[in-house]
Order: sequence, then C-alpha cells, then structure tokens
Amino acid sequence: MATRVAIGNNKGGAKKTTLAVRLAEALAKAGKKVGVVDFDPQGNASRRLGWKDDPAAPKLTASEAIEYNEGKIVHEGQAAEVWQPIGWTTPYAERIRLIPARYTLEDRATEAGIRGAWRRLAKALKGTDDDLDYVLIDCPPSLGHLTQMALGACHFALASTEPEYDSIEAAVRYRDFVAASGEDLGSPELAFLGLVVSAYDMRVGGHVGQLAGAREIFGDQVWGVVPRRSLITNADEFAQPLDEVADSHEVRAVFENLAQRFVKEVPAL
Repeated sequence: MATRVAIGNNKGGAKKTTLAVRLAEALAKAGKKVGVVDFDPQGNASRRLGWKDDPAAPKLTASEAIEYNEGKIVHEGQAAEVWQPIGWTTPYAERIRLIPARYTLEDRATEAGIRGAWRRLAKALKGTDDDLDYVLIDCPPSLGHLTQMALGACHFALASTEPEYDSIEAAVRYRDFVAASGEDLGSPELAFLGLVVSAYDMRVGGHVGQLAGAREIFGDQVWGVVPRRSLITNADEFAQPLDEVADSHEVRAVFENLAQRFVKEVPAL
C-alpha cells in the first residue's frame, strides 16, 4: 500500500485543505504518485483539485467508498472504483488521483455505532493504492467519527494550523488524540509527524507571538511556515495549480521545501 498520512486539526479554518492540496501538488512535481482522499463533507479539496460533479450523472465519492451494502459489509478494495483523475491540466496532474467528497459523506458520520464502522476506510482502501507512493487524507475539523476512520487507515498524521491561539490549541488536541488512539483505532503504528503553520504574517504581532508559542509546544516538529499570500487564496478559489499563478515562486518554494521534508521523514512502503 501507499504510505498514508491524515492531515487534521480540531478546528475549522486551519488551512488543512490548502496544505493537503499544495503538498500533493509539490510531491507530484517531485515525481511522486499521490492520492488525495477528501474526507471532509464540505468537499473543498475536491473542488480545488478541479474535480467537477455532474448532477445528471453523479460520480462516485468517498461516501460510496465506505458505504455498507445491504449485507452491512464494506468489501476490501471497495474504493477501487472511486479513485478518479483530478481536473488540472498541468503535466504533473497525471500523478495525482482523487477520492472526492460531497456533502453526503456526512451521512456516514451518523453510522459510528455500526459494528466495525471505524475500520471502513482502511478496508475500502486495501489494495487500491498499491501503485501510489503516498495518500494524503484531508480530515474534517473534528475528532469525531470521520477523522477517527481516517486515522484508522493511516500510518502518520500531520497537523495544520493558523498562527492563532484557538487553532494551535486545537492542533495540540489533534496531536494528543493521535498519540493516544492508534491502538484503539486498529493502527498501532500511527505516529504524529509535525505541524505546519499557515497564513503567517510577520507584520501581525499576534502571529509572531503565536508562532513562537507553537515552536515552544511542538519543538522541531514544526515543519515549516507558509506565509499569508493572496495568490494562495486565489489559487484555491479558482481551483488552480500554483504553476499557473503569476509571481508564485516564493510560495511554490515553501511547499516544495515541505515536500522535501515529507519525503525525508515519511518512509514509502
């Protein structure tokens, strides 16, 4: 299987989706084959990767990948038919595959009480990502059933945060949950990798102080700092790869450096 990494935080607005999409982009540019599992019912990662659904002929999504059939069983490899190409046209886009999401994924969150529900994603992915180097799972902003299902399918977890007190505090909760839950989620090897601080503006005193606080809490597990730049927001808004955005050299370099650390610290299976 691919090495699987969940990207999360216990708070919304922490730039999890931006990190998932841009890290996948940088890894693909570096020649890696990457899968992105959009496991947030908002479906933002899917849209930002250029995926478009057709209401007249709806495509399969993460919800169908983990949906019980009439026999109440999720079959091994059930996600095989759900992996899809992304909508970007850059040359490296062919190295990124997507399991998209739409709001119906929320229905699966209500099924936490069904026997074995927290292992559904791990079971559905089995054998479907063997040709990939990495799979990044974009988690919802909670520690609830969907995030637990994602962590149960993963080898590692990475946190994303903004340089704000509430967001960093929520990242600590995510880190501690990961450290305490691997065995219970059927993934005893699950390990926390680190934290990426996004939307940082050195002109804002609060950001400077919170970044210092994050370094005190996480130490060398602070992987890097992504500056606040409108071009990142615009690329996300218009579902563009950064290579198509003018004057994006600085931020491309930031994500490429993150990808280099990722490859160094996250072993491919």
